[in-house]
Amino acid sequence: MPESLTGTGIGQGVAYGPVARMAPPPAPPADTDSQLKPEQESARVKEAIQAVSAELASRGETAGGQAQEVLEAQVMMAQDPTLLEAVEQRVQAGKTGEFAVHAAFAEFQETLQTLGGYLGERAADLADVALRVIAHLRGEPAPGVPDPGHPFVLVAQDLAPADTALLDLDKVQALVTIEGGPTSHTAILARGKGITAVVGVKDAAQLSDGQQVIVDAAASAIITEPSQEQIDDVTRRIEERAAAAAAPLTPGALADGTEVPLLANLGSPEAAQEAVDLGAEGVGLFRTEFLFLSSDKAPSVAEQRESYIKLLQAFPGKKVVVRALDAGADKPLPFLNDAEEENPALGLRGLRALLANEEILRDQLTALAEAEAATEADLWVMAPMVSTVEEAETFTKFATQHGLKTAGVMIEVPSSALLADKILPVTGFASIGTNDLTQYTMAADRLLGSVAGLQDPWHPAVLRLIREVGAAGDHTGKPVGVCGEAAADPLLAVVLIGLGVNTLSMAPAALADVRLELSRHTKDQAEAIAQAALAASTAADARQAALDVAAR
Repeated sequence: MPESLTGTGIGQGVAYGPVARMAPPPAPPADTDSQLKPEQESARVKEAIQAVSAELASRGETAGGQAQEVLEAQVMMAQDPTLLEAVEQRVQAGKTGEFAVHAAFAEFQETLQTLGGYLGERAADLADVALRVIAHLRGEPAPGVPDPGHPFVLVAQDLAPADTALLDLDKVQALVTIEGGPTSHTAILARGKGITAVVGVKDAAQLSDGQQVIVDAAASAIITEPSQEQIDDVTRRIEERAAAAAAPLTPGALADGTEVPLLANLGSPEAAQEAVDLGAEGVGLFRTEFLFLSSDKAPSVAEQRESYIKLLQAFPGKKVVVRALDAGADKPLPFLNDAEEENPALGLRGLRALLANEEILRDQLTALAEAEAATEADLWVMAPMVSTVEEAETFTKFATQHGLKTAGVMIEVPSSALLADKILPVTGFASIGTNDLTQYTMAADRLLGSVAGLQDPWHPAVLRLIREVGAAGDHTGKPVGVCGEAAADPLLAVVLIGLGVNTLSMAPAALADVRLELSRHTKDQAEAIAQAALAASTAADARQAALDVAAR
């Protein structure tokens, strides 16, 4: 009989095939003394770390885009001076290089896991680096993706960014991980590459090589021993998605012709062309952190301007929404806020940090204004983590003073959602970041697996806050968009439009699915589906209520 295993679906894909399990990592090295002199062991370790770093960087250059950013971050972790010092201390104490790397990296992993959040998710990335260094020291190949000689569903404890980045999509039909959450690098890269994936499937350990399974990301489920009827349904859905992806690109719209611009979320200018190719009508969220995270000082106006021009040139005549630097909390920057905070997610982050460091904000706004003047794009700029009317007003004035004609705010905390009718009159637009809005509404860290069940934008409490923002936008005549992951869920995208949202922004790989689902419903139907979801008391009930009304 078919059995269903649950996890967190990434995207809306569905696939069917035999399981191929990733080999478990090799046993950790024993705590033994080295037969070599400390300086010899030290040289071995340094050479191994350099070799692994070069291999990761090479894989990043091959993959490009978001994958390159992730792998470059891994290289930085491997070369962290504090970590290397911890390895060296163990080597000088007479331990083997293998054990020194294992012990030092494990200690840092534990620290990251204790910190939780974004840094907690990076512990798995650090573990992968350690395994690769130890394998190099042993003269063994690093653990990798299996190749059974036919298309397969890859099942792994977790998957390293270096492996995810270069998956052969002609062979890997879907990805299932036992660990990881929706914001792990595995999930981020799977979403960006359009891989059908379900992560955090704790019961997937029971799956065996060759076992036939359906991987349904839309339903966040793995179906074992599926019936022929279920297989036929999967085949139909795969064909339907393929047809939608191959269809001529058209602007996003509802069945009655109501326009719903579909925009892209981007993290670097290099990703712009792919977004255009997949039908993005502009950019709804351009994250500028990539310019700041890899440096120990803020980039100059000229450096920023060059990157912004490269982005804007890809979208002549189209809207491009750039988010001002969103740092702090899970993205600390020493030159912005190096003070230790008890709870950084509720501390000096986002706009708060920028207003405490006006020079950084002013330089960024200056660079953006100069880039806009040099291109033909319609540049909009928005402030992250706005909590009050005063903050919205202050940021809008700053942007106007620097020559930027369209400034707005992100709605990511309940206070700004509830005050949207006061905030929108003093700024140009609002963009709802559903990831953080859900986190703060449900008091559940969006990067903490133990409360992942609460991190669901379908929850009626979150939907009600979005409705407040949509109503304020309608009343004031100001645009309201969504740039969180909720926009990439096709049915939830319909609900968002029914709640008063005007535009949707998502990972480019999700554009085809969302475009197709929107085309099936009128504005009146979208509003009816949204009302059904609002009337529910749980996220699961809201999703089911929306499905029931949408199917009528």
